[in-house]
Amino acid sequence: MATTYDSGGAHGSAVKQNDKLVIGASSLGTVFEWYDFYLYGLLATYISRHFFSGVNETTGFILALGAFAAGFAVRPFGAIVFGRIGDMVGRKNTFLVTMGIMGLSTFAVGLLPSYGTIGVAAPIILVLLRILQGLALGGEYGGAATYVAEHAPAGRRGLYTSFIQTTATMGLFAALLVVIGFRTALGEEFFGDLGWRLPFLVSIILLGVSMWIRLQLSESPVFQKMKDEGTVSKAPLTEAFGRWSNLKIVLIALFGAAMGQGVVWYTGQFYALFFLEKMLKVDGATTNVLMAVALLFGTPFFVFFGWLSDRIGRKPIIMAGCALACLTYFPLFGALTNAANPTLARAQAASPVTVVSHDGDCSFQFDPVGKNKFDARSCDIAKSFLAKNGINYDNVEAPAGTIATVRIGGQSFTAPDPSKVTGADRAAAITAYQDQLKTAITAAGYPTKAEGMNKAKVVLILWFMVMLVTMVYGPIAALLVELFPSRIRYTSMSLPYHIGNGWFGGFLPTTAFAMVAATGDIYYGLWYPVVLAAITLAIGIVFLPETFRRRIED
Repeated sequence: MATTYDSGGAHGSAVKQNDKLVIGASSLGTVFEWYDFYLYGLLATYISRHFFSGVNETTGFILALGAFAAGFAVRPFGAIVFGRIGDMVGRKNTFLVTMGIMGLSTFAVGLLPSYGTIGVAAPIILVLLRILQGLALGGEYGGAATYVAEHAPAGRRGLYTSFIQTTATMGLFAALLVVIGFRTALGEEFFGDLGWRLPFLVSIILLGVSMWIRLQLSESPVFQKMKDEGTVSKAPLTEAFGRWSNLKIVLIALFGAAMGQGVVWYTGQFYALFFLEKMLKVDGATTNVLMAVALLFGTPFFVFFGWLSDRIGRKPIIMAGCALACLTYFPLFGALTNAANPTLARAQAASPVTVVSHDGDCSFQFDPVGKNKFDARSCDIAKSFLAKNGINYDNVEAPAGTIATVRIGGQSFTAPDPSKVTGADRAAAITAYQDQLKTAITAAGYPTKAEGMNKAKVVLILWFMVMLVTMVYGPIAALLVELFPSRIRYTSMSLPYHIGNGWFGGFLPTTAFAMVAATGDIYYGLWYPVVLAAITLAIGIVFLPETFRRRIED
């Protein structure tokens, strides 16, 4: 049986709203915003090619992920700006504005000329558009979650808000389907040249539909009651962050819940996606399909864990998800390698690659300005080739001044000495050396693309990672809503959520791949989510309160 709610209209009159309309309209709009936001991540390889083509391939990919992360970087600022407006003006109108900003910014990405057409202006404008998207998303989520929670009956907030929690995954799923559809219809060559723009351009249609649906909603009953009684906060930022009693809860929510939830989420739904494509050499179309299937089977569990949190509490489910992530990520990604590219796994075991060099002679394999050709030191010449090709390798320390050597199985290949070859001779020597390594790696059984994949096993592993996501993410909207008083709820809950997800989670792919490039260990980047999830687990167990029986009308 659908429930209806009384909420004040423009003059305080009662307006009946069906709970299905509240959940459906709020969720659909948020799905659209996540669709927009995640298109960029799915198309990072093409964006790297078209907007960061002035740098080397490894740096270009990391820069493309960095621009992806720029949208996450500003999300907390969007939370502050729009959270303040939401607590002062209202929930509904605020997330209408954020939706418009998000949709228009996404549409503009589809029209943006490439680096080859307008030079460095292209990546600069791209980053600015990502920043606008991030600001909009920073205001959207808190508004939607607060709006739905304030309509939900007591004892069902976890269930109701869990539908909002499905929207990020559904947005990603929708983006995957659209990308897969265009890639299949247009062919890889045309899609890589121009077709990748179409998923951005069609978002203008989704924007129109979503805006129309959300315009049917009236204001949240909790906010309308505060407005009618004149108890709306006049300074929500001061109340939320200028008073230790509330700031303390914000910090506990951040480090004891949202931080761990953020890294588990982005590991399971994004890092795994990039890992398959970049490290395990699975083609992009197949990667997208595999992830889409895993999301299809995993998404209902957002609602299940939201429902379960109404019965046993929010905290035990979120803490269990963080604990399982800490325990399983390294074996899961090892199993993913064996399932997705068993030929690569066998080559790594039979013919491991080692770089023998003096650590002080090696540069960090990332150049944000694109000026380092990694050809001034023998160590850089060796490692840049391996990083570019996603080859896992170990490091062996050698005395200072040692010319770097790459060992592949039982063979050794000494890099050119840049102090002895210069100019055209150096370039020719590096090319010849790279050709040697390429031949040796191929002979050792390292494939240029994934071979022998067990797709069912890959989907099962990805599904388990998505399950961990549903555990930490399904109950968290209800938890955050319940932690804070209604007069500053939008502001207070939005900031820890978007720092946890926008910063700790959003920077995960960039940071993890930079860690991999620096060490040569394709699994080394997993330390980032494992350590942060462990910190959240420790803080959450000790300090995070249980909230599922709290009143939220006060």
